[in-house]
Amino acid sequence: MLRQPRFYLIALSFLLSAISSALGAGANFTAIDYPGANGTQAWGINPKGDIVGTYTTASATHGFLLSGGDFTPIDVPGSTSTFANSINARGDVAGAYLDANGVSHGFVLADGDFTTIDFPGAKSSEILGIGANGDVVGDYNLTDAIPCCVQGKTRGYLLSGGNFTLIDVPSATLTYASGISPQGDIVGSYFRGKSYGFVMIDSSFTTIAAPGSTFTNALGNNPRGDVVGRYSLHGSHGYLLSDGQLTTIDVPGAIFTGNTAINPEGDIVGRYRSADGVFHGFLLGKGGQGGN
Repeated sequence: MLRQPRFYLIALSFLLSAISSALGAGANFTAIDYPGANGTQAWGINPKGDIVGTYTTASATHGFLLSGGDFTPIDVPGSTSTFANSINARGDVAGAYLDANGVSHGFVLADGDFTTIDFPGAKSSEILGIGANGDVVGDYNLTDAIPCCVQGKTRGYLLSGGNFTLIDVPSATLTYASGISPQGDIVGSYFRGKSYGFVMIDSSFTTIAAPGSTFTNALGNNPRGDVVGRYSLHGSHGYLLSDGQLTTIDVPGAIFTGNTAINPEGDIVGRYRSADGVFHGFLLGKGGQGGN
């Protein structure tokens, strides 16, 4: 069942009061590299510290689960590529896969079974976040095989209780929803001249924009209201937005850093590019786990 959106109020006030030039002392980064892969990116972390993400080989992209220090590959049967984007406290994994025709579909992996989720009538869909109760958020495209990110064609959605709800920031040319907290707060991004992040609480959007940046997104959030993502200002930087203050997070020596998810304990995962151009995943925090 498709429900038409009922909210579309927007609060354009900025949450940002300051940008820290560097992460505070005591930061503990752990690299995450899938064994034998050409590149690795971490995209989700749950309260137990289980991490999901993607790794690339010469021929395809695959999903993975990192739990208890052990990697497990995640590949939707029959897919040409699989992207594991989020994991909740129950261990359900959500993401997207490409079929043999190059069309993108959303999926949820629960209790060992894959379920495909497609936005009704869309040419392509993907899931970017899964909540504690199984609600999912993502984006879809009505005309193209690839859902994100195409101006005028990419739109966000929430799937809750079997009902799809559109998520569109007013006057934006594209919107996608990336993360959902246990209380139902949703984060995502939209484009209106440039990219901005947003938080949607009940029926209201609040914009997130790093001052001076040419690009800001919002990819993950937790029950405390902390938000993570990345922004562009003389390079790509990860950030943590907590209690109204934006703190920059750069992996030492990296030429690109982007944060993707944060769990209730405040552990952050993301991706960075080393000087040789290779992507690696990372974990920042004490409660989770990583692998080299």
